[in-house]
Amino acid sequence: MTLPFDTDEPTAESGLRRRKSSRKRRRNVLIGVVAFVVVTALVGGGYLFHLAQTFNTGTTKIESAFPEEALRPQKTGTAAMNILVMGSDSRGATEVDAVNGAATDQRADTLMLMHIPADRRHVYTISVMRDLWVEIPGHGEAKINAALAQGGVPLMVQTIESVFQQRIDHVAMVDFEGFKGLTDALGGVDVTVKEPFTSSGRNGHYFAAGRNTLGGEQALAFVRERYAFTDGDYQRVRNQQAYLKAVIGKTISAETLTNPVTISNLVGSVSPFISVDKGLDAATLAGLGLGLRDIGQKDVVLFTLPTLGTGTSTDGQSIVLADPVAIADIAAALAADKLGDYVASNSLESGN
Repeated sequence: MTLPFDTDEPTAESGLRRRKSSRKRRRNVLIGVVAFVVVTALVGGGYLFHLAQTFNTGTTKIESAFPEEALRPQKTGTAAMNILVMGSDSRGATEVDAVNGAATDQRADTLMLMHIPADRRHVYTISVMRDLWVEIPGHGEAKINAALAQGGVPLMVQTIESVFQQRIDHVAMVDFEGFKGLTDALGGVDVTVKEPFTSSGRNGHYFAAGRNTLGGEQALAFVRERYAFTDGDYQRVRNQQAYLKAVIGKTISAETLTNPVTISNLVGSVSPFISVDKGLDAATLAGLGLGLRDIGQKDVVLFTLPTLGTGTSTDGQSIVLADPVAIADIAAALAADKLGDYVASNSLESGN
């Protein structure tokens, strides 16, 4: 007689145990590899020091990024973080003025409010249409991107804070030219194009329907283009979101994170094209990165602030009409650190 505890015959239960054990061993091996990489990096502290120095010395510091304290909303009780990201096609004297808080002729071509919840399980990025018609504090109604021209970075921060009634923790200005080096350092990124188009300009690039692997020059043309589309800036924003998600996905891949040369090239190529508030240094980013270590590409959600469509201002400008209900709902979700609930209830997990 064969007793149950003596049998060598496989059972469904024993097979399941072996599969679980196998998965556990693979997971432990992976954890061991990651731990080895981290420990090696810490022991060879010169590498991390080099990266930090590259970022801190390469980026431009915005000395006066925020408005006067009396003009700002109070920080909510959560550890959530809000980062205002601005993209622009121009550099030089106008940017220097902007980061120093002076009025300039520079306007932000791209506006994104990045919200990182306290639990650090997701990253939500809200694109704000640059022609959104809002109240610019102290200047009356205008397109939201005019705030940068009228009062530099502090007024832009104040304007975004007044729209959402939420405090901005950090600010980053990114020159589109930096996208070339970023893309090339990653070895190209893949985006999906629904409708084929050719970018405008003398050296137009053709983007076929379907999957496109973008090099640096192509990426720059991709995120800049708006004249090729019937809905203009709306499609440009969607393209910018697609590009950003592709970059994030490739950056957080194991292939990238375990390659010191790629990481070094990324930091070195992008830093000269970024301006940040004084608090957004390498140490802050490292701490944020540690908190976000468990997220994947599916946990990064990008969507556009809902609007009421386009219209014309009283002085004849073509504008984007604000949706007060959507703004109020998003403001409440941000205040409660429940933006994920808003995203889910409005089916925005894959954008809009």
